[in-house]
Amino acid sequence: MPSISELVLAAIAILATVAFALALAPTFVWVRRRMAGPGEQGRELKTEGALDPKAIDRELGPRLGPTAVDDSAEDPGPATTDPTLEDRIIRIVSWAFLMAVAVFAAASGLWNGNLAIIVMLIAVTGEILLILQDVVPRTPLRGFRGPLQGVLALVFAGGIVALTGGFESPFTFTFPLIVGAGALLVAPRVALILATLATAAYLAAGMYVNPEPATGPLVQMAVNLTGLYLLAYIGASVGREQRRVRDAAIRMSTVDALTGLYNRSFFFTALEREIARGDRSGRAFCLVMLDLDDLKSANDRYGHIAGDSVLRSVADIVRSGVRKIDVAARYGGDEFVALLPETDPTGGWVLAEKIRLTVAEQGFAGVEPQPTVSVGVVSYPADGRSADALLVSADRAMYASKRGGKNRVARATAEPMVLSIESKADRQREADRAG
Repeated sequence: MPSISELVLAAIAILATVAFALALAPTFVWVRRRMAGPGEQGRELKTEGALDPKAIDRELGPRLGPTAVDDSAEDPGPATTDPTLEDRIIRIVSWAFLMAVAVFAAASGLWNGNLAIIVMLIAVTGEILLILQDVVPRTPLRGFRGPLQGVLALVFAGGIVALTGGFESPFTFTFPLIVGAGALLVAPRVALILATLATAAYLAAGMYVNPEPATGPLVQMAVNLTGLYLLAYIGASVGREQRRVRDAAIRMSTVDALTGLYNRSFFFTALEREIARGDRSGRAFCLVMLDLDDLKSANDRYGHIAGDSVLRSVADIVRSGVRKIDVAARYGGDEFVALLPETDPTGGWVLAEKIRLTVAEQGFAGVEPQPTVSVGVVSYPADGRSADALLVSADRAMYASKRGGKNRVARATAEPMVLSIESKADRQREADRAG
């Protein structure tokens, strides 16, 4: 019959293995996706160029000014929230707890035999905490601050519990506190890893003091672990719901509801950012503006439901044509724009012609005449060094396409030009006119 200490050690080993497996789970998913066929990958991965609300919040949140997004559905939103709030709260709680432990340990006189070790533990933990919070430079290593602080908190909690009575320590509440607070900030899977590691640390600290605990300490341990996992569940549930609501609000403030592309406000923010980047690096980029031809006729003949369907179909074509680093948006009405970073005018022409041909060849069932698009292509800095100048040039190029006969690509600085690529629909129309 195994002893209690052997059972607890086995439980610690199992918990560590589970935490390790949970931490490696994303790697297994990545491998499975890599081994899956193209069709399977296409179903699992996000559509290229689709919105990632968390990426938007992470990338643009700190940069958006109070008037950058004037139609935001969230108040306060990414433009007004303090991106350092979580770090500040963690810093306050961490240092307040360290000082409280020092005061309790010194003033109570209950652990005078271990007081020197407790003080050293507090000092070393505070020093490492200071390095993680304020000294680590802004490098990729800074992204590991959160996990490292979590591990540091668990090590400190295990050490202080082991030095102050094990299972009977008054500081056992530290483990539920760490897990509950962490679960509010991380994904549920990470919260489960944190709870598992906290359980292992708690058991190890208790067994260090009393390898053969009596019934009372075991019951106290069970109650504490029950509270720990309940707090982990509550924190993970509340945190997930908060993130879902936040992502939905971000999506409402950055995405056009009809087409699913970015909206006008988000596009202007991205354009200003790309201009600033171009000024620093000297790299050019392209801007494509396209307008649906004769959409009003389709709305008048078939109703606005059919017109909305056409808009969504064209938006899907634009979305599928751009890269992940590009920004495709609905500019207004039946006009769309695409920002193409690090793209020369030839690349912009190729994308514009690809979209034009796809719209012309795909067709829209039940709609006559078949909608086409007129496209204008401009580049930075040749056609403008500001957002307004670029958009004026793009608008001029697009209307040059319309004046030239529609269903073509043009530049603002030249007469409408059509590339030598022709669609089947173009050739059929030419044959009908000749007949």
